[in-house]
Amino acid sequence: MNWGSPVYLNFLLFIPALAVFFIFIGIQRRKKIERFGDASLVEKLSFSKSHARENLRKVLIVIVLSFLILALARPQIGAKLTMAKRYGVDILVAVDTSSSMLAQDIKPNRLEKAKLEISSFIDKFKGDRVGILTFAGDSFMQCPLTLDYGAAKMFLSVIEPGIMPKPGTAIGEAISSAVKGFSKKERKYKVMVLLTDGEDHDTNPIGAANEAKKDGIIIYTIGIGTKKGEPIPIIDQAGNISGYKKDKRGEVVMTRLGEETLRKIAMITGGKYYHATAGEFELDKIYDDIARMEKKELSDRLFTEYEDRFQSFLGIAFILLCIEFIIGDRKKK
Repeated sequence: MNWGSPVYLNFLLFIPALAVFFIFIGIQRRKKIERFGDASLVEKLSFSKSHARENLRKVLIVIVLSFLILALARPQIGAKLTMAKRYGVDILVAVDTSSSMLAQDIKPNRLEKAKLEISSFIDKFKGDRVGILTFAGDSFMQCPLTLDYGAAKMFLSVIEPGIMPKPGTAIGEAISSAVKGFSKKERKYKVMVLLTDGEDHDTNPIGAANEAKKDGIIIYTIGIGTKKGEPIPIIDQAGNISGYKKDKRGEVVMTRLGEETLRKIAMITGGKYYHATAGEFELDKIYDDIARMEKKELSDRLFTEYEDRFQSFLGIAFILLCIEFIIGDRKKK
């Protein structure tokens, strides 16, 4: 037997308490009678009341409540297999893991902010496939397109700065790798979400965006950081800031949000550009757009559907309640 709402079974713990309460009331009543006078004499004087019937009613009340709680928990007996189809689009999330993403103009830092947003984004999916691509000076498909959201979030959790061996920020290469990650058979149902600070090291992201457009990929870009710039911290093995990155002249390197490139990428492919905010509303807006897109059939899934049998428990409770009402607590003449 399965239970549709097993949380209600916790209320069964109150049933023994109710039984103890009734017993306690009976003991208190007996003590009062004994204080009043001889117990057996008082019982004889109260000739119209049947204590056996009264006790039976209490037992019935306890049983009725037990069956009502069981009915609320929705007992399920018997099952049938049901085939359900899943519809959605393919969504590939590309996250920048270059050293500039350690800048703390967005707390705790740009990369951790991106990971938090992606995790919340995945929680909204209801049938879409999701993949995760990481990039810095080169790119790597961290998690291929999958319907297993738990696995995707697990791969997301291990992303950290320096995960890519080649330094730099190659947005163009990241887009080209994403194109390869989608199916070549279709020219729609493809979405790429690019989270980066927008600094690119001559990898022609605009040309890559035009190639993505030919494959029917819509790219949404999210800029993480601020225009005024922020120094890039150097993190030691203990996780503390030991200094800031400097150039060959010994000056502190400032990393700034490159919005213009991200705007162009989104415009070319029919997507939109958003600046990352503390409230993460930009991903809500992107998901709203995706939810309105045409969907494709992604998989058939076999579900076990259980049949509710709470009606029987409810019926027994109703019958016992009627009996309890009819019995009364008076002796027959």
